[in-house]
Amino acid sequence: MIKLIGVALIAAGFALRINTLLVVLAAGLATGFAARFSLNEIMAMIGKYFSDNRAMTLPIVLMLPVVGLLERYGLKERAEVLIRRSKAATAGRVILLYTAVRQISISLGVSIGGHAGAVRPLVAPMAEAAARGRGGELSAASVVQIRAHAAAGENIGNFFGEDIFIAVGAILLMKGFFEAQGMNVSVWAMALWGIPTAFIAFAAMWWRCRLLDRRIERAATDEQKTGGAQ
Repeated sequence: MIKLIGVALIAAGFALRINTLLVVLAAGLATGFAARFSLNEIMAMIGKYFSDNRAMTLPIVLMLPVVGLLERYGLKERAEVLIRRSKAATAGRVILLYTAVRQISISLGVSIGGHAGAVRPLVAPMAEAAARGRGGELSAASVVQIRAHAAAGENIGNFFGEDIFIAVGAILLMKGFFEAQGMNVSVWAMALWGIPTAFIAFAAMWWRCRLLDRRIERAATDEQKTGGAQ
C-alpha cells in the first residue's frame, strides 16, 4: 500500500492548491522511491513515457507558447469586442455554446478546444465580456464563477462527449478492464450507452449556465442599488 503514496500526495497537494507541476513531480518521485527505484531509474522512466506518449504531450507543450503569443497581440481583446456586438449573448450562453461544440466535435473524433487552447484565451474572456455588456463591471466573485463554469464546460463537453467515440482512450480502457474481469463488452455498446449520459450531462450544464446568468444579473442589480443609495 505504501506504493500508493503518490495518490495521497496528489490529493493533498490539490487540496492545498500547491503548484500542480510540483505536486505531480513529487508524487512521481515518492511513488518511485516507495517502489525502491533509484533516482536515475525514475528519471529514465519519466523520459521514456514522455517519449512514448509524445503524440499527446507535444501538442499541449507547443500550444502554450502559441497561445501566449496570440494573447500578447490582442487575442483576448478581439474576442471581447466580437462578443459585445451580440446583444443576445450572456456568459451562460457563451459557455453553453462552447460546451455543445466541444461535446459534438469530440464525439466525432475531432478534438477542438481545451483549457489552454480555448477556455483561457477565448471562452472565459468572451463570457466575461458578454456579462459586462449586459450588467456593467463584474465583481471579483462573478469573474471567478464565470471562469469556473467555463472550465466546467470544457470538462463536461470533453469527458462525456469522448465516451461516444469508439476509438478514444477511455472506451478502450474500459474495454480492457471488462475483458480482464472476463466480461465481453463491445466498444459499440459502450459508445451507444454513452449517448444518453452525454445528453444528461449537457442538460445539467444548461441548468448551471442558467443559474450563472441569474446569479450575475442579481449581483449587478444589487451593485446598482448600492451605488444608487450612496
